[in-house]
Amino acid sequence: MPEIVTAAMLVIGDEILSGRTKDKNIGHLADIMTAIGIDLKEVRIVADEEDEIVAAVNALRARYTYVFTTGGIGPTHDDITADAIAKAFGVPCEYDAKAYAMLEASYAARGIEYTEARKRMARMPRGADHIDNPVSIAPGFRIGNVHVTAGVPAIFQAMLDNVVPTLKAGTRMLSATVHCPFGEGLVGGPLGDIQRAHPDTIIGSYPKYSDGKFWTELVVRARSQEALDAARADVEAMVAGLTSAAS
Repeated sequence: MPEIVTAAMLVIGDEILSGRTKDKNIGHLADIMTAIGIDLKEVRIVADEEDEIVAAVNALRARYTYVFTTGGIGPTHDDITADAIAKAFGVPCEYDAKAYAMLEASYAARGIEYTEARKRMARMPRGADHIDNPVSIAPGFRIGNVHVTAGVPAIFQAMLDNVVPTLKAGTRMLSATVHCPFGEGLVGGPLGDIQRAHPDTIIGSYPKYSDGKFWTELVVRARSQEALDAARADVEAMVAGLTSAAS
C-alpha cells in the first residue's frame, strides 16, 4: 500500500488578512510537498492573536503528519508565534542559548546594537530544535511535528530547504491531464461515474475560457501508474464519445 504523509500550513499575520502583504509561501510549500510525496491537505490563515494561533496549531498538529507555520518570529511586539507555540505545547518560551549567542555575535560583527527587540528572535519553546536560517541568521525552530519558519519568502524558502531532508516522504502522486473541448456542465455527470469506478484516483475538472469558448482541463491523479492509466483511458474515452456525438 502507498504510504500517505500529510501536511498543513498555518499562515500567521494581520498583514496577510488585511491584504497589505500578499502571501507567496503557500504555493512554494505546495510545490515542494508535492515533489516529495507529501499531501498538503489544509492551509489556515490566522491573525496575530495568541489564543487563535494556539487553537489552530493544536488542531492541525493532531490531524496531520507535519505542520508548517510562517510569520510572527521577528523582533517586534506583535511577533508572538514563539509564545503561542510554547503555549500550545505547554512549555515555557525562553531564550535559547545557542540562538542568543549566534545573534549576539552576528550583530557585534556588524557593529549593530543587540537590543532587547533583537534578542526576542532568540526566544523559542523549551526543547525546540533549530531550523537554520542562512539568510539572516535568526533561526526558526521545530517542536514535535510543528516547523516554525519566517514569513519573508526568501527566508522561508531557505529554511524549508533545510527542513526537507528531515521529513519522511510519502508515495508521490502521479498525474495526467486530458484536454476536453466541452464545458463542465456536459462532462460533470459522466466524470462522476468515472470517479466512482476508480476510487483509488482523484479526478479534477478545471474550467477554462479563451477565444469566446469554454473548455475543461481534466486532471487525473493516482499513486500507482496502473490506476492512473486505467482512469485516464476512461476519461479519454468519455471525451472521444462526446466529441463524436457533437460532430
